[in-house]
Amino acid sequence: MHRLHHAVAYLAALAAPALAAAQAGAVETSPRPMARPAALAAASPATSPAINDGPERIVQAQANPGFDNWIAGFRGRALGQGISPQVFDAAFRGVRYNTDVVAKDHNQAEFKRNIWDYLDSAASPDRVRLGQQSMRQHASILNQIERAYGVEKEIVTAVWGLESYYGTRMGDIPVIEALATLAYDGRRGAFFEKQLIAALQIIQQGNVSPRDMTGSWAGAMGHTQFIPTSFLAYAVDANGDGRRDIWSGSPVDALASTAAYLKRFGWTYGQPWGVEVQLPAGFNTGLAGRGTKRSPSDWAAMGVRDMRGGRVPDFGAASILLPAGPQGAAFMVFRNFDVITRYNNAEAYVIGVGHLADRLAGGPPIQGGWPRGYTPVSFEERKDIQRLLTRKGFLDDKIDGIIGPNTVNAIRAFQASRGVAADGNPSREVLEMLRR
Repeated sequence: MHRLHHAVAYLAALAAPALAAAQAGAVETSPRPMARPAALAAASPATSPAINDGPERIVQAQANPGFDNWIAGFRGRALGQGISPQVFDAAFRGVRYNTDVVAKDHNQAEFKRNIWDYLDSAASPDRVRLGQQSMRQHASILNQIERAYGVEKEIVTAVWGLESYYGTRMGDIPVIEALATLAYDGRRGAFFEKQLIAALQIIQQGNVSPRDMTGSWAGAMGHTQFIPTSFLAYAVDANGDGRRDIWSGSPVDALASTAAYLKRFGWTYGQPWGVEVQLPAGFNTGLAGRGTKRSPSDWAAMGVRDMRGGRVPDFGAASILLPAGPQGAAFMVFRNFDVITRYNNAEAYVIGVGHLADRLAGGPPIQGGWPRGYTPVSFEERKDIQRLLTRKGFLDDKIDGIIGPNTVNAIRAFQASRGVAADGNPSREVLEMLRR
């Protein structure tokens, strides 16, 4: 790291102008396209809004005359917005229409994931262990970021863990090619053209070379998966080397940028995102949801208690969330929950970040039950399911215990081959069938 002994003062000085610049620019509601809740299945920074199941590869880039004509027209628009001809030509050298990117974009909503499966993965034993290891490894800079921005290091690390598995799965698709393909494809053309202009500005500022600007199929970049417009508004040069580098092996700039982002949207230091609670018998579930806010004392008067049976402290106006309905775990959530939604608006993602942060700080697993509808398996048994699916020819992916879209599709295919309901759930029943 560069000049780390000056980092506390540097970060503190950096925070104010960075946030002021963010306020002056267009405010993005998320550092990348918002997740549709049904799309949480992909659960990965490289393939969707949350957890990645493995690195991506470009496998289907092809010639497309219409795309080439679009680039020619776009060049004029980019130059008209201040992009130099040299930067544009260097950035687009070798860019081709990428059918794999288009397929991912069009198929986002096809995979649905239960909240309990998502949270099992978000705070899996491996993710908690690696997160705590990463916090020890980067303790000095995380402590400095926490002091400079007033955002707890566990929250910053949890975002890092969900977005790129602590920098191990940042995505390897060339961002210019991905964004150009999506801008041309037309489903959200205006949005992606805006991101493409921003990506070219990032290159023109000298932050990264076109070759090193890689990320997800949707253009999310770096350790904590910023989209280009949010990078321009919120990313910071935390180590003082003259670049805002969120791609390198060092996560310093990316982690500081994430803290700056959360602080910009109102993070309150020392207050929780939420707490798991117990609801009394007969609780009016019509009161659940973020649209109803009451003080913790008001909720306590209705019989709502924390998991130790006590009253929840007054952290301000709070809502009760029942992400799996009345038969599942319940949470009382506060203002900081709303702040995380500015990073990604899916409630499952926000609970995932908050719960992972709690686990990184030594907190317990979620204690409430879930209406799983099937007999759950342990983390190691999930790996066994993946191994057996691979052995039987249904899966060609990593054996990591994370039930992502590839594993679910493989389970569905296996279940269909056995003539049973193809729900894709990693159940004890599936494991026993696989072992036969």
